[in-house]
Amino acid sequence: MSTKRIIAICLLVVLVCLVFFPIRYFLVEPSKIDRQNNKVVPVQFNITAQAKDIQAKLDVADMHADSLLWKRDLLERSDIGHVDLPRLIEGHYALQVFSSVTKSPAGQNYESNSAEGLDTQTLTSMLYLQPIRTWGSKLERSLWHAQKLHTFANESDGKLRIIRTPQDIERLLSDRRDGNPVVGGMLSVEGLHNLEGKIANLDVLYAAGFRMAGLTHFFDNEVAGSMHGVNKGGLTPFGRKVVGRMEALGMVVDVAHASHATVADVLAMATRPVVSSHGGVQAICKANRNLSDDEIRGIAKTGGVIGIGFWEGAICSTRPRDVARAIAYIRDLVGIDHVGLGSDFDGATTTAFDASQIAGVTQALLDTGLSVGDIQKVMGENVLRVLREGIVARTP
Repeated sequence: MSTKRIIAICLLVVLVCLVFFPIRYFLVEPSKIDRQNNKVVPVQFNITAQAKDIQAKLDVADMHADSLLWKRDLLERSDIGHVDLPRLIEGHYALQVFSSVTKSPAGQNYESNSAEGLDTQTLTSMLYLQPIRTWGSKLERSLWHAQKLHTFANESDGKLRIIRTPQDIERLLSDRRDGNPVVGGMLSVEGLHNLEGKIANLDVLYAAGFRMAGLTHFFDNEVAGSMHGVNKGGLTPFGRKVVGRMEALGMVVDVAHASHATVADVLAMATRPVVSSHGGVQAICKANRNLSDDEIRGIAKTGGVIGIGFWEGAICSTRPRDVARAIAYIRDLVGIDHVGLGSDFDGATTTAFDASQIAGVTQALLDTGLSVGDIQKVMGENVLRVLREGIVARTP
């Protein structure tokens, strides 16, 4: 179906909605949808003076939040969702990776989803009154997300910076050591179906500031099989070209949501660190999207990092102690250098805390027996190291 025809259909849908629903639905409902999807349901945990002191000196880095998906001003503190700049500063974050979600099948689940049928992100792009170019193009949705983050950075009085190069990270950390509570924002993609079948679009995304990409999301695509897809295959021939081009550009390859076959294919060809940006481990929480021991060993062998999530599907609870439990498991299996944070904040998830309360994880790691040095690695240093290595472009 042509882009013009898709846009025409979308416009017709909007006109029908305007006839049958009051205009206030379109103005108010986005915040309601956000609040309903991104919840904080607190659990009991206490933070000691020692944990608070450790937290105050941390450079927290998280590999996955979907905050750009929602119609929320990330420069203003909100009581909706999990992430905004004030809450990141309060949590002592140095870096938040912001993902671009461009397609979500209706009724998505962990087991099997078709790439066909209703795409809720098409409806969202209209409901949120995004630019019309985003209504029929997944690539344009990602470029819109990039534009949003750049606008937030430009209007933040220097408190939010876009991270594109290793030098950007070094400057960020240097300024933080000087007492400036600046936060870095890095762009990522959740599913390279937004390439729309054209490898040249990877360079378009890179030019827009994207420095990490998950190959798949909740369905199989032209690049690879998803753990939640119908066929769950491995890398396609096109996908192998995409991975090679990502490594050459300096875009970190993310295997979160990837099928077992895709993870195996990526690890077999990887020459740079691979990450699993957000998820868990099968040995702790037997959800199909979580990693096996062999996959954890494979990612560690590339020098990569596994980001542990904070929601039920990642750790089979939302308690900070179970985040720490999964982290300790990876430490014991492959070493402390290969595990970090991958919250999935604002990813239509329910958690026990938001970014401002991340010290709950620090406390849980302390209670688990991790040293201060190991806590520093888990809470940010490991992710920052891998990103510094992974976003260096190769010289021809």
